[in-house]
Amino acid sequence: MSALRSRSARFALIATLVGTLALTACAPRSGADDLGLTPTPAPSEVAPTTAPAASTCTDVKGQVEPSYSPDSIPAGSTVAAIRESGVLRVGVSADTLLMGSRNPLTGQIEGFDIDVLHQISSAIFGDPNRLQFVVLTSAQRLPALTPDASGKTQVDIVARALTINCARWQSIAFSTEYYAAGQKVLVPSDSPATRIEDLQSENAKTGEKNKVCAPAGTTTLTKLGDYPGIEPVSASTHTECLVLFQQGKVDAITGDDTILAGFAAQDPYAKVVGPAFSSEPYGLGMPAASLDLVSFVNGVLDRMRADGTWTSIYNKWLSVLGPAPAPPAAVYGR
Repeated sequence: MSALRSRSARFALIATLVGTLALTACAPRSGADDLGLTPTPAPSEVAPTTAPAASTCTDVKGQVEPSYSPDSIPAGSTVAAIRESGVLRVGVSADTLLMGSRNPLTGQIEGFDIDVLHQISSAIFGDPNRLQFVVLTSAQRLPALTPDASGKTQVDIVARALTINCARWQSIAFSTEYYAAGQKVLVPSDSPATRIEDLQSENAKTGEKNKVCAPAGTTTLTKLGDYPGIEPVSASTHTECLVLFQQGKVDAITGDDTILAGFAAQDPYAKVVGPAFSSEPYGLGMPAASLDLVSFVNGVLDRMRADGTWTSIYNKWLSVLGPAPAPPAAVYGR
């Protein structure tokens, strides 16, 4: 392997990760499926490797332009009802490190997604902490936004690595893109690789193909077939890939950059390199009928892009992925 590591340090990091996951997995209705700790979501909920852009879907029924005026929220609107209820009900992950995870010391759920929600809470209530968290798995995200027989939904907003695509537009509404995720690779910190193509060269020590790990049965693993100079290695979960990586049995891990960022934040011997080789535009999901809420949230996101708040939140949580990029441009409607 190309990395010169301390084996004992690797095993200590494995123990730390397993301990952290054990704490977060205790949360009710955990989002542990991101790491493979619960059954894989149904195929209809697995996002395609390259998600269609939000602006290319057919059957557009109208634009959802931004509207941000906390001092003049119309009576009878969705936003007014939320304000009257006193809380914003939000569907989140509790174990996607750096995006939405439970701090084992404080018990609080925190991360990039959570700070975005704090901004929306502040805009509605003048208080960033009027959030009622509902921990969801990936498969629970769309059902949580689907009205029951009485017309009520489980949550008002889902902020949980929800890729914008045309199929989902058929049942829910999306904000504009608030984070441009994509598939990248995690490599040893002393690796010269700066992109996945660099891993197609032979391993300098073994003369064999570089081994790249991804969870079995995922589009992430399938995508490795585009790179014949790489030997794909499957594992049950991203966490198992991390164990193989820290044991020196694989040269790299591939996956969504938000998952890899959490691993890199815990492992000083690892780094995430890109650019991304798939597109996963994250949007905030809302009930299909709550278009005034979508409009209001789009206005909050516009303000965050313009005043530097988005960049500040990125630097707080995701700087392990590199310098903050420009915030994703707003594209309204479908």
